Amino acid sequence: MNPILFSIGPFHIYWYSFILLIAFTLGFFLLLRQAEKEGISKSIIYDYACYLIPSALIGARLYYVVFELNHYLQDPLAILRVWEGGLAIHGGILAGAIFTYFYTKKQKISFLKLTDILVISLIIGQILGRWGNFFNGEAYGPETTYAFLHSLHLPEFIIKGMLIEGVYYQPTFLYESLWNLLGLILLLFVKKKSSVKGTTSAFYVIHYGIGRFFIESLRQDSLMFGPIRVAQLVSILMLVMGIILLFYTRKEHKNESKI
Repeated sequence: MNPILFSIGPFHIYWYSFILLIAFTLGFFLLLRQAEKEGISKSIIYDYACYLIPSALIGARLYYVVFELNHYLQDPLAILRVWEGGLAIHGGILAGAIFTYFYTKKQKISFLKLTDILVISLIIGQILGRWGNFFNGEAYGPETTYAFLHSLHLPEFIIKGMLIEGVYYQPTFLYESLWNLLGLILLLFVKKKSSVKGTTSAFYVIHYGIGRFFIESLRQDSLMFGPIRVAQLVSILMLVMGIILLFYTRKEHKNESKI
């Protein structure tokens, strides 16, 4: 699969960068629309997004670089070449959550109220973003056969894209994209049905943690900490944090109802 969308002279526009741009743009406008419904002003969201997006990108890149440090020490300038891939979503989520916490403190708005609408945009970005991995020929699973991929009723262009250096691999990028699509449906349902702040955020953390844990077990390019797949460890932590958050939000809602 050719990672270059098109070229202008010596300059290349990569599918990965293009898809990320679409994901961020769509995510921003959805965030803006949801924020209006929640009574959060446009000016706050514009200001918030201006800092959130670079914070998340830097966090995602640094997280990846730290666990691939030996590679980047040999070619430090490669750290800047993000269009070649190498963004870890867990790092982006962590950096984005930290920034959001301090931003909401400064603006005196509810952290959970903002994250409940943010996770909708985030998971849409993840659905799209995994296709950037597809065009970069990364985030794939174990070796397989054409017959197996064909049995999944995949479009031929995906099957061809999974032929990397003469070997067919499982499309774990697609597994995660579809899992996130299911998550989007779940989050929209929860957002509509529950008025308890933080519930949508909790379900996002739980849902993504579960899916990523199992999908990561198939990945051939996992970031490792010794014998441990880092993403699986973080996914377990996300699951635990999500369950704790779910109970916390219920408790806080009951306390507020008594007042």
